[in-house]
Amino acid sequence: MSKPDELLVDIAATVESGQSNQMSMTVVVGGVVLTGRLAPEALWRQRVSEVLTDSARLSEFSGIFSPSERKDEPPTHLHFHLARILQGTVGIPETGGMYRVALEDVSAWTVGDFSYFDH
Repeated sequence: MSKPDELLVDIAATVESGQSNQMSMTVVVGGVVLTGRLAPEALWRQRVSEVLTDSARLSEFSGIFSPSERKDEPPTHLHFHLARILQGTVGIPETGGMYRVALEDVSAWTVGDFSYFDH
């Protein structure tokens, strides 16, 4: 998508303004289906920074993710936590991960997340 969907930008802005991490969403990016919950960028950055700080090999990168002051511009990315890439009947990783997706790269989306159950 060369110009992000205005409705998707509005959803991202609402997540940012409310500092909520309860909105579930599924998006298609580059043919990959990603599903999970959206988080405000500052909260997402803080969590990634914490994970990196606790890593023996990657702690030097934690400062890069320290939350920065929010600009008065529309959001450019969606920030997922507890997210999974859907591949067949499996969600990768099973426990969910942290993903940052450019709004302009989203080709399809829906509200809500998908889970697979082994029947």
